[in-house]
Amino acid sequence: MRILAVTACPTGIAHTYMAAEALEREAVKRRHKIKVETQGSMGVENEITAKDVAEADVIIFAVDMNVLRADRFTGKPLVRVGVADAIKKTAKVLEQAEQAATN
Repeated sequence: MRILAVTACPTGIAHTYMAAEALEREAVKRRHKIKVETQGSMGVENEITAKDVAEADVIIFAVDMNVLRADRFTGKPLVRVGVADAIKKTAKVLEQAEQAATN
C-alpha cells in the first residue's frame, strides 16, 4: 500500500517530526510505502507532489491545525488524527488507514 501523510502542529517543532517518524516506522514495519510531508516552523518539508497523490492509496493527516493546500488530496481516502495519536497510537492510526484504503 502507498500512504501519504501530513504532520503539523501549531508550534511545528518536536511533535510534527515525532509524528512523522512514528508513522514512517510503523508503515515500514507493515511493509507499506510512505511519504510524510511535515508542515512546521521550518516550512513545508518533503513536499508531496501531484504524482505522489495520484499513486497513493490513502492519506493520513496527523495534525492539530489546518493542512496547507489540503485540496490537493480531494477524492482520496483520508484518515484525520491528532499529532498525539500519531505518536502514541501509531499502530491504530495505520490500521485506520488500511481500512480506509480498502473501503
